[in-house]
Amino acid sequence: MWLTIATPPTRSLEKLDELTGSLTPEGLRARYVCQADGEFRIIAVWESKDHADRFFREVLGPILARVLGPEPSGAPETVGMEVLREFVPALS
Repeated sequence: MWLTIATPPTRSLEKLDELTGSLTPEGLRARYVCQADGEFRIIAVWESKDHADRFFREVLGPILARVLGPEPSGAPETVGMEVLREFVPALS
């Protein structure tokens, strides 16, 4: 399992929803939109690093470049890490 934390190049929740709201990429297990220090963070849990890499390269990159402009202004800052343990409480 792979986790990514991305800082998208927008400060508008509406623009962020427009960019990613309807995307349901292969291998995505969960996505959370948060705000810290006035910037959005998107935390995503993926089946694998390959799924995340493919999404950023083949899907999100072209969308951001088209809507926000070419890199570097259209590139999100992203950190990825392997999930070593997962805890999901049972629903009662």
